[in-house]
Amino acid sequence: MGIIAWIIIGLLAGAIAKALMPGKDPGGIIVTMLIGIAGGLLGGWLGKVIFKVDSIDGFFDLSTWIAAIVGSLILLVLYRLVTGNRRSHRHA
Repeated sequence: MGIIAWIIIGLLAGAIAKALMPGKDPGGIIVTMLIGIAGGLLGGWLGKVIFKVDSIDGFFDLSTWIAAIVGSLILLVLYRLVTGNRRSHRHA
């Protein structure tokens, strides 16, 4: 897949992850896209390591989207933990 496909998957996977985990998130579309792109890579890597499958095959493969969304959810949880701690220290 090309870089444009990764950006599109990243944007959509990040948006889907935010929709599945409602709540207040600092960061806009750029952060969402970066979380989605990194989430796709993380999801693909986890698929290879845990399930011994090639989970990133192509743009229209379901396994690619599932890996990207699951990876994005993991990174979104980590992002909220990191930024949540920063926000609570500022107001303390």
